Amino acid sequence: MNSAKANALTAAIAELPRVQLASIRPTPLEPLPRLTAHLDSPALYIKRDDLTGLAFGGNKTRMFEFALADALAKGADTIVSGAAVQSNYCRQLAAACAKLDLELHLLLRPVRAIDHTESQGNNLLQHLLGAQITVLAEGDWHAQQDAIRAKVEELSAQGKNAYWPRREDAIDLDAIAYAEAGVEIAHQCQEQGINPSYLYLCALDTTQAGLALGLAYIESPVQVRGFSPFPGPDGHHEAMATIANQAARRLGLDIAMSAADFDNDSSFAGEGYGIPTPAGLDALRTLARKEGILLDPVYTSKALAGLVAHVRDGRLDGEAIFLHTGGNPALFAYAQEVLAD
Repeated sequence: MNSAKANALTAAIAELPRVQLASIRPTPLEPLPRLTAHLDSPALYIKRDDLTGLAFGGNKTRMFEFALADALAKGADTIVSGAAVQSNYCRQLAAACAKLDLELHLLLRPVRAIDHTESQGNNLLQHLLGAQITVLAEGDWHAQQDAIRAKVEELSAQGKNAYWPRREDAIDLDAIAYAEAGVEIAHQCQEQGINPSYLYLCALDTTQAGLALGLAYIESPVQVRGFSPFPGPDGHHEAMATIANQAARRLGLDIAMSAADFDNDSSFAGEGYGIPTPAGLDALRTLARKEGILLDPVYTSKALAGLVAHVRDGRLDGEAIFLHTGGNPALFAYAQEVLAD
């Protein structure tokens, strides 16, 4: 790690508007000795971003410290967003809006038939936290974007100042949160005297974009290996590079990222987003029974399945950190699948 660059990046981030939402930071970086022994693997560690503390924690809490500061700076009194019914993003957004006294409207995309009839897991918490929730008839992403846009226009016509997070002009704020987390991880490795070669995580865009940017800028040797929760051949490498470069420009960093700087594998996603895989569920149970740590059944578990596969086929040739981005409440919405063994 280049300490001067790490300090410069930290200073640049400190200049941005921010609200305090995480109750634990830095989050713990812990060894996984029993999982390491079970897999006969190089040493494994876990970065516990499931412990950020806001409504069961998770990686989005870091992001909302910047994104909602931007919303407040623009005079927003209402937030409009949406993802899947069991979205970790929306659950943490609901908690953040409750804390900041912001009205929240969520237009949620069903993944399973049960999403229309049951409020469990993340969806239960979103209701409890006061979000105004609409579950859409279909799971089409484009239709969901149209519905969110229409809701923003409706609320604006009512005189509300509605803010839609993760739009093109502000999406890099989410990545900046994880550029900062990259510096945090590098400092923790230095303090603990460990030298991991890889960082594994489940990610599609901003989390991996930020980590790759932060670690590259501070000249860390740690390589980020991401696993997409969405199936398909497109690993979103170009999109992540675009987000990372937008973040670099906002921070005034002299660095340019390209698609080649990103390693993201969609082959562990299974049938679709929000659908468990046998390998993911096996990895989830293994971590629970070896280390007493819980993953979620459709997101982080798929990335751990990827890590396990890399151990078994020899692709893990150095020590590794697994980034736990949260999502444990979803366990209660997938109880039948989780307990199927």
